[in-house]
Amino acid sequence: MPNLRELRSRIKSVESTARVTNALQMIAAAKMKKAQDKVIDGRAYGEKLNSILSNFYLSNPEIFNSEETTKDSKNLVILVTPDRGLCGALVSNVLKSASNYFENNNSNNEIVVIGKKGNSYISRTTDNQPAFYQVSDMPTFDEVSDVTKFIIERHSTGEFSEINIIYSEFISTAVQKARIKKLMPIQIDENSEEKTFSEYLYEPSLEEVSNALIPRYIEVNIFNAILDSTASEHSARLVAMQNATDNANELKQDLTLDLNKARQQTVTSEILDIIGGALALE
Repeated sequence: MPNLRELRSRIKSVESTARVTNALQMIAAAKMKKAQDKVIDGRAYGEKLNSILSNFYLSNPEIFNSEETTKDSKNLVILVTPDRGLCGALVSNVLKSASNYFENNNSNNEIVVIGKKGNSYISRTTDNQPAFYQVSDMPTFDEVSDVTKFIIERHSTGEFSEINIIYSEFISTAVQKARIKKLMPIQIDENSEEKTFSEYLYEPSLEEVSNALIPRYIEVNIFNAILDSTASEHSARLVAMQNATDNANELKQDLTLDLNKARQQTVTSEILDIIGGALALE
């Protein structure tokens, strides 16, 4: 058994760790609720936009079938990860999905990374030099506009034949799932409950409406994926830090018990030494 000094040092170290993890847990809890609310609001908007796009497609399928790509069109992959760790298996799950995707898709890929963890992974494991962007803990649409503008401009010139985004989908505080979503070619929800077969009148013109609607679809889906990833990060960090704090407190209790046993043994040994000395004098 370690001596008293070692046990006291370990208890002090565990207490310090518990204070840090508890502080991180409180910070994550404060950010998590706001992030989850933004995800819910963003999904409602995205679902409505997808419904509009579905009806638009059913009325004018030629608009989607006429998208031109150049001979050297690339497959664009957008990888969204946190900037920091301490969020359980969240980062490793997203990077594992990205790794599996790149192994199964050896085509001409161009990569856009949002988040330091993803940028470090791509730089370490591939020869690609990804376009790198960062967003805050509570991303706004204006922050993401730099990313979406860059992608939309290049897609409109036919540089990208396909656009996929890899991110962590927020399901609940305890559950986050790595997901690969195809943005382009557009995946139409033909089973939408709001699907209609009416004929529409377009103002100012069909072409101008499609030129406005499709970029908006790309913007909203990228923004919602970033919101999902942010909510997933804060939720996963809350759970991870709560578990770490609980484990630290349990370890502290075990070490305190060991300390008390060691002190009792020391006191008992000293008493026996005194009794032995007294008997020797007699």
